[in-house]
Amino acid sequence: MLCIVLSTLMGVVPEPDVNLVTNPTFERQTDDLPEGWRRHSWSGSAAFHVEPQGRERGHSVRIDSTDGADASWFQSVDIHPYGRYRLSGWVKTEDVAAGTGQGALLNIHGIQGAQTPALTGDNDWTYLECEFEIVGGESVQVNALLGGWGEATGTAWYDDIRLEFMGEITPPQSETIATEITMFATPDAEPISKYIYGQFIEHLGRCIYGGIWAEMLEDRKFYFPIPADEPTWKTTPEGAEVLAASPWVPLGDAGRIAMCVEDPLSGEHSPRMTLHGDTAGMYQERLAVEADKAYTGRIVLRAEPGIESVEVRLYWGNDAYDSVIIEDLTDTYAAYPLQFRAGADTENARFEITGRGTGNLTIGTASLMPGDNIQGFRADTLALLKKLNSPIYRWPGGNFVSGYDWRDGLGDRDRRPTRTNPAWTGIEPNDMGMHEFIALCRLIDAEPMITVNTGFGDAHSAAAQVEYANGAVDTPMGAWRAENGSPEPFDVTWWCVGNEMWGPWQLGYMRLEHYVLKHNWVVDKMRKVDADIKTIASGQAGPWSEGMLAECADHMDYIAEHYYLQSRPDITEHAKMPLAPIRNVTNMHRHYRNEMDHLADRDIRIAFTEWNYWYGPHVFGELGTRYFMKDALGIAIGLHEYFRQSDIVHMAFYAQTVNVIGCIKTTGTAAEFEATALPLMLYRNEFGTQPVAVDGTDERLDVAAALTEDGRFLTIGLVNPTWDRYEVTVDTGSYAPQGNGQGWIIAHEDPLAHNHPGEERVIDIEELPSVDITAPLSLAPISITVIRIPL
Repeated sequence: MLCIVLSTLMGVVPEPDVNLVTNPTFERQTDDLPEGWRRHSWSGSAAFHVEPQGRERGHSVRIDSTDGADASWFQSVDIHPYGRYRLSGWVKTEDVAAGTGQGALLNIHGIQGAQTPALTGDNDWTYLECEFEIVGGESVQVNALLGGWGEATGTAWYDDIRLEFMGEITPPQSETIATEITMFATPDAEPISKYIYGQFIEHLGRCIYGGIWAEMLEDRKFYFPIPADEPTWKTTPEGAEVLAASPWVPLGDAGRIAMCVEDPLSGEHSPRMTLHGDTAGMYQERLAVEADKAYTGRIVLRAEPGIESVEVRLYWGNDAYDSVIIEDLTDTYAAYPLQFRAGADTENARFEITGRGTGNLTIGTASLMPGDNIQGFRADTLALLKKLNSPIYRWPGGNFVSGYDWRDGLGDRDRRPTRTNPAWTGIEPNDMGMHEFIALCRLIDAEPMITVNTGFGDAHSAAAQVEYANGAVDTPMGAWRAENGSPEPFDVTWWCVGNEMWGPWQLGYMRLEHYVLKHNWVVDKMRKVDADIKTIASGQAGPWSEGMLAECADHMDYIAEHYYLQSRPDITEHAKMPLAPIRNVTNMHRHYRNEMDHLADRDIRIAFTEWNYWYGPHVFGELGTRYFMKDALGIAIGLHEYFRQSDIVHMAFYAQTVNVIGCIKTTGTAAEFEATALPLMLYRNEFGTQPVAVDGTDERLDVAAALTEDGRFLTIGLVNPTWDRYEVTVDTGSYAPQGNGQGWIIAHEDPLAHNHPGEERVIDIEELPSVDITAPLSLAPISITVIRIPL
């Protein structure tokens, strides 16, 4: 078997036949889990166990599934980027049925061909192995797998897992290839919609909180009891830290703090400190601050008359802090402003609250943000969002929306309830609701698209949401909006009706024959409130979309489709992965149009409301995968295919914008574009809107062309997802160039090159010198080039 992944990074060459896997026989354990190993389920339901008996000695691990699962014990292993490897191990099975998967096996995640044979049925300990080549990469994920690209049932044991380096191989060599492309006018082609450059943000991981919204404190409204009765942070199998218990730690005697259920400011309880003529307090750490930067916030307190003062400190070292002392306390909740200036850089600053006096002190909430926040949003992230220049943002989900009550995000932010995130991990403080989302869209000059809850939600709630957004002040919901500070309607045109309602993981999932009734009911109620809204139905190409179009065509303006991509070892194959799902979906929808007579007078186009690559460790919180130059190539090719399908694809939303599989990544103090942001931004700003046909392209390249709206420029996008340099002669056909053009390139010799917040940018958009279209264009290996030619 041969598998290729691309990079130019060279590391220390390991010794041949040395096992690179840590704890291969599972003997070393911490908290009843084998050191170095994690668990993950891609789909279905699986149980994971550590067995006291291995094949010969020590321990083994086991995976059980009754209903079917695609699950693994896995480990990330550092490798040499150019080498031949052997993966091996021992596997035992009982009643294993392949189902839609393969069975019990070992594999290297995301590398096609790097997998052992799969076992099914009953097998005593059986030795499995495979050999493969790696051309590039810093690490691989070793899986002891039950399932495999589908779900299997039964029980499988694994022991003595080995990954061995067998020797170096030669890196690929670049060649120079000449090719020619020709432009053909297509005056009848549908224009490319600006909404192809849409973005999607969801209440998940660090997309909103920790990415877009500027709040620095975790659990600022005290959803979790204090003190925590379990570890504050837990690590997901993919390596992300998520909040699992209170981050607030008592100062001194923990018995001084009780969670008071009488008149809490928000939610079910608020922390109450009892003082006996002395001090008591609590603190939160792990805050990132920068030297000489201002921080602002507030604290809401309620104090009995004997409480003399409250001091709030921001520490950036053991005895280095800035403080605010509050003495004018009342026996009803009151908010007090906070202002600090940090004296040093640290990622472990401490926010501390201390009361002094006698009696009870209740802390309703606290808040801390960088002083340069803009209406509650991070200034650094906001600056990048403006540069990204997306015309439309979809919010708030995603799976999240099927358990979300939009009313929770209204009113005084300090009093909004904190909830458990209904679809993902952690908590939802509801600090960013509809008003804040609209404010964000206005700040970055984008249109809002709101998804209504058709999971646990109903038609009346969806209609009320539309009225709240768009109704006049003399309507019940419009009056409530005005009461909350926005008398003018938000004028939201775009409304997604549910999210992935075809998926059994979706809260409120139901069979198609039932859901079509609910969809029509919801849309009827929404349109009764505002007849001018545009609705996007929840689709999945196949029986679900076909059924929706058959039963709901007069209750939708567009239909949503989603797709996500993993990783391929070959750089060209990886970059071209978007082509197949886009073509498959558009071909199916053209078929529906041909087969259903009632669609003839309804131009129901596709909105790809989620699309992206999705693979790799979660570096930036839950689902916070890193993206590389090779992924940027694929995003550009995906855009090209949307351009070519402009007659039926009207919208596409890169999912998601910040941190969560995002094109922008953040730390506590910095934000940066990922490689995937760059083609989205470049094409949005420089590419034309009237498609032009292209012929003669080398099959390994991907080329698209379009005229600008005013017809004054011909724009050409060329993606070279290969190790070779291309010299491309351009025949502009009936289009007459007038002088030299402009050009831009995104390129890096390493397909695994990436940007990181707070560090010097590795991949960027480089403006080319004057482009002579009469001479061959030189396309660098692993590059995206856009040229703009005056006509």
